[in-house]
Amino acid sequence: MQRLRENLHWYILGFLLFATLSVWYAVELEDRGGKLTVAFLNIGQGDAIFIESPTGNQMMIDGGPGAVVLRELGKVMPFYDRTIDMLMISNPDKDHMGGFIDVLDAYRVALVIEPGTVGASADYKTLETKTAEEGARHIVARRGQRILLGGGAYFDVLFPDRDVSGMTTNEGSIMGRLVYGNTSVMFTGDASENIENYLDSLDGKSLHSDVLKVGHHGSHTSSSQEFVGYVSPTIAVISDGKDNKYGHPHKETLDTLNQFGVQVLRTDLQGRIVMESDGETISVK
Repeated sequence: MQRLRENLHWYILGFLLFATLSVWYAVELEDRGGKLTVAFLNIGQGDAIFIESPTGNQMMIDGGPGAVVLRELGKVMPFYDRTIDMLMISNPDKDHMGGFIDVLDAYRVALVIEPGTVGASADYKTLETKTAEEGARHIVARRGQRILLGGGAYFDVLFPDRDVSGMTTNEGSIMGRLVYGNTSVMFTGDASENIENYLDSLDGKSLHSDVLKVGHHGSHTSSSQEFVGYVSPTIAVISDGKDNKYGHPHKETLDTLNQFGVQVLRTDLQGRIVMESDGETISVK
């Protein structure tokens, strides 16, 4: 026992060295296989999407309504990774950004991107304060920006194309297209049919994407037939809460998606939805 006490510090140092080497080994050998990961997190009524590029750069589009996002991140990120490169707020309503308050407390964040609409909730004011305290770079999204994620993956901002500070939070949502090789995912925030149809006129067939993140949780105010036709997705993802009070997704939206033969996946039914792209095809894990 005396010898154990005398050498205890060596045992502790040995354990710490082993733990450090184990984490380093896990990081070094982590193999993404040249794949892009897109995870639609199961956070209830709201949006939260985790994206990891083939080189390991990470981006979140929205953070859901609250701290539940941390549990979900723990399912898609290794325990030793405490950084997220960028957070994108598609619109400053609580169901899109409330959880980012907890993310900023738990992770180091380098960049925050937002549309420029004005969030009225106290949570949004808190998020602004925490972003400033974090020292994260702040960018207002504008059409034409291309966010390079690494390994050939990038996110193109399609909207806003103007100052949206006077628009509603939904109308001013960030809309954009995530591209990796010959595969793509369309993100629409809570944008209404008016903005969708505006993009139709600007971009037309170039909106085509393999996956459509359905606007406004499947509300009938989004996903017009014209827009879905131009995007022409194989898969549509609806992020919504089970038995939510809004009745999302609405029948009109589901009918439109069915009309185009789109496979519909829903977080209220499937839970977390994880996809991988090798640059040629997108698969659901």
